[in-house]
Formats: sequence, C-alpha cells, structure tokens
Amino acid sequence: MYEAGGRGAFVDADLIQVLPGSRAAGPARTVLCGQDDNLMVHAAMDGLKPGEVLVLTMPNPRPVALVGELLATQAKARGAAAMLVDASVRDVEELRELGLPVWARWVRVRGATKDVPGSIGEPVSVGGAEIRQGDVVVLDADGAAIVAAERVEQILAASLDREQREQAKRERLAAGELSYDLDGLRARVQGASR
Repeated sequence: MYEAGGRGAFVDADLIQVLPGSRAAGPARTVLCGQDDNLMVHAAMDGLKPGEVLVLTMPNPRPVALVGELLATQAKARGAAAMLVDASVRDVEELRELGLPVWARWVRVRGATKDVPGSIGEPVSVGGAEIRQGDVVVLDADGAAIVAAERVEQILAASLDREQREQAKRERLAAGELSYDLDGLRARVQGASR
C-alpha cells in the first residue's frame, strides 16, 4: 500500500508489534489524549465501530501506558481491528493472549491518569504522519502506512496490480535473473562510470 500509494504517509517511528505476525487494516478512530492521561481512550470505546483501528496519541508522546489489558479487552469486544498507540502499553503477555493486534512506541508499566479531557475524531500526528478520522491505517511487521480516505479505492487497485507484477518478477528472480538487469539498474551504473 505504501509503495503503490506513491510512498506517501507512513509512521516514521520505531513501533513494537505486540502480537508477532499480526497484520491489520481499517479506518482510523483518532483519539488525542491529554498529556500522560488516558481518559479519552475510555471515552472512545463508547463510539468505537467494528473494523476501526484505534489511533491513540497525546500532545508529546512519552512512555506512559495509555492501554493495558482491560482497555484492550474492551476494544476487542467492540470489534476493533487493531490499536496504534503513540505512547506505551503494558500487560504485554495478556495483550498477546487476547489476540488483538497492537502496535506501540514503548512498553512500560507506568500508568496514565484519567483526568484530562482531549478529543476524539480530530486529525492527529503520529511519527510525522497526519492521520484523519476515517483514513485507512495499514499495519504489519514493517510498521504503519496511512492511506487517505479519498484515495483508498485508487491505492487498493494499484496495490493489487503491484502485487501481481511482483509475483511475476519474484518467479523470474527465483529462476536466476537479476533485478540489476530487470529494473534497468545496470545501465545506470555503467552510464555513470563513463
């Protein structure tokens, strides 16, 4: 999706994939919490729709746990596709057992307060990527790519086309051909050395 989308928006931050091997995609449910506070994560559970990816951040990302086992249990029960936490999570063993895909910047035991109202549904910034409510968040072991809601159909079609072309190329590479030649890279190197 990232490549097919013209190398667009992605989360430029180290993320911990709490559930190894997991993948997820869905429209963002954006939540801006108060600093070091998860009151709005609790509030967001009320309007969470099945298939959404909860995107949780605060004004200055810090290693404070916005999510633990109990909030993740609620998110799973409400049908969340995944959680992207621009802070820390805790109860990692329980989160893995729960099976809800979660990506977080940190794992720390330090808990958040529940005192500071924030906002739900407003654009947020995570790792340099602006994420609007409804934009599609695509998560896997490589990190998170963001697809603007109005471009989803276009980029999905481009992604499927790219996947077919890469499969054909993969077969040629497995048969011994080189990307150096298939991609016209030899000519670039030889042309530069003249």
